[in-house]
Amino acid sequence: MIITGDDLQGIQDLKQSLCQAFEMKDLELLNYFFGLEVTSNSMGYYLSQFKYASDLVSCVGLTDNKIASSPLEVNAKLSSLDGSPLADATLYRRLVGSLVYLIVTRPDIAYAVHSVCQFMAAPRTTHDAAVL
Repeated sequence: MIITGDDLQGIQDLKQSLCQAFEMKDLELLNYFFGLEVTSNSMGYYLSQFKYASDLVSCVGLTDNKIASSPLEVNAKLSSLDGSPLADATLYRRLVGSLVYLIVTRPDIAYAVHSVCQFMAAPRTTHDAAVL
């Protein structure tokens, strides 16, 4: 659970109340939570998923690939009939699910991720190539 606000006494009171009702540990300042790196200053909070994205790229084995300016080719049209069916769609589904979570801090990839999400039930080789 993340507790935040500008009323420090109210936060302390809430934490004491929660400690009386539940077993919990106070981890103090939030730095990393479910793949989100959190930093703050007087202007507000800043979220990053750099480590999450780097781990995802490493997991798929794309660390030596070149960087693309766009996550999907311009005017790419994916079809449910192109390519051959994937023998095992597990990695495809896991990767697409991870990309959906990455949209939290990367809304620029939302369209491309939405495009490949449409084929979760029966992904094909062309869809897998688009995800990669």
